[in-house]
Amino acid sequence: MGIYLNPGNESFQRALRSRIYIDKTELISYTNGVLGTEQCNICVSRPRRFGKSMAANMLVAYYSKGCNSEEMFRELKIAKDSSFIPNLNKYDVIYLNISQFLFGQGGVDCLVDNLQKLVLKEVREEYGEFFPDKEESLPSALADIYSKGQAQKGFVFIIDEWDCIFREARHNATVQKDYLDFFRNLLKDRPYVQLAYMTGILPIKKYGTHSALNIFKEFSMTNPRGLATYVGFTENEVRGLCKRFDMKFSEAKRWYDGYRFKKAAHIYNPKSIVDAMMEGEYTNYWTSTETYEALQVYIDMNMDGLKEAIVSMLGGGICEIDTEAFQNDMTSMKSRDDVLTLLVHLGYLAYDERKRSVFIPNEEVRREFIRAIKNGGRPELAKAIQASDRLLQATLQMNAVEVGRLIDEAHSANTSPDFYNNEQSLRSVIALAYYSSKDDYLMIHELPGGIGYSDIVFLPRKTSGKPAMVVELKWDKSAEGAIAQIKAKKYVQSIENYGGDILLVGINYDKSSKKHECVIEKYKKA
Repeated sequence: MGIYLNPGNESFQRALRSRIYIDKTELISYTNGVLGTEQCNICVSRPRRFGKSMAANMLVAYYSKGCNSEEMFRELKIAKDSSFIPNLNKYDVIYLNISQFLFGQGGVDCLVDNLQKLVLKEVREEYGEFFPDKEESLPSALADIYSKGQAQKGFVFIIDEWDCIFREARHNATVQKDYLDFFRNLLKDRPYVQLAYMTGILPIKKYGTHSALNIFKEFSMTNPRGLATYVGFTENEVRGLCKRFDMKFSEAKRWYDGYRFKKAAHIYNPKSIVDAMMEGEYTNYWTSTETYEALQVYIDMNMDGLKEAIVSMLGGGICEIDTEAFQNDMTSMKSRDDVLTLLVHLGYLAYDERKRSVFIPNEEVRREFIRAIKNGGRPELAKAIQASDRLLQATLQMNAVEVGRLIDEAHSANTSPDFYNNEQSLRSVIALAYYSSKDDYLMIHELPGGIGYSDIVFLPRKTSGKPAMVVELKWDKSAEGAIAQIKAKKYVQSIENYGGDILLVGINYDKSSKKHECVIEKYKKA
């Protein structure tokens, strides 16, 4: 049993001993299905906190000849699969956690050399008689071993944190290219490779129009394919944990849900769910592994349309983006879409594959955005968020004149001249202006009610003690007409039984004066 060649199963055993363990071993069924095929090279990219290393440790424990793991897998889902026994602990596994090689002698400039020396040392101890004593190339050594009939089943490569060099040496293109060339030489068209499972935060770095490692099939946050249920915890898994720990499921959903994929409609942040269950409290656990400064850097970038996109998403909106041009690094930012795509891979935004759009997934991430904005270089956004408190209070006090004035300020501060006279921008600005409502309200856009759909409904949380609000927006018409439409089309019908007071809020934007007028009435039940 070694550190790099045929390690043991202790890391996965630690996960199994934990108070919370969610069985994701069916992933092994997929990797068994591609062993020794043209599809054996897999790159799985996920944000921090989403269980990448645990999956890597699970695969090591399953495939490595350096341990006997049958007992620990016996009660898990993979044990029912026909491929379980034939592949269990049958392979020479080379496990590389790249972050462990970053700070060796010579730093990142010598990462590849240090990696080869350390791994070759263990390979030589096991198979040294089958390749030259002075061999310094890991690919050449493995090719010699395999060609001479040793390691008959070939090698399984588990590579964790593969992209950390792109964060530590983000401006050193030479080091990055040498690193990618090494892995291409190690893995591409090598008969000794039975499986290469690689994990990281970013998809594989691109140079020009093609990837330097185009042998890999990628499973990312923009397209997780058939592995979507392994991105995080599924809704059923979270329901089970909430029941076990006597926690309210609806709050778990509000705080940590929001990642949506074609083959998994609701995926939850796994680390935050575990922390919430263990602590018995729903709050922001993101900061335990990530600081808001990481997000702040990208929010502060001066990209055309980025500010408007953030305004829209903070208001509960979505933004269409093109993810194809992203170069899969943290430095080649050429457009708003590049920044937003990076934030998807970092977990700060969720991506809807069908609509090709992004949005803020949940309450936890929303609070990270607010912290980053308040402490960053976008004072106009910070001012809008602070003004939101005043707007909500003015609305609840039915001070229509003040509401109109505050929305004037918000619209002017948060919309570029090109988009100012635009109905969608009004909707986004209103939603952002009422940002503070999210602490006490559920904001619902286009809620069916009576005849048609109300523009925005603010449904109070049961503990808030605040009235519900039905908001209708008008463009170059009248606020009175907005109130009349709420009544005529019976928009209140869908919420009138919730149990408290309801405010009707009509807001009109006058295109010529660029002013907003507001009318607020208390709904009188029949």
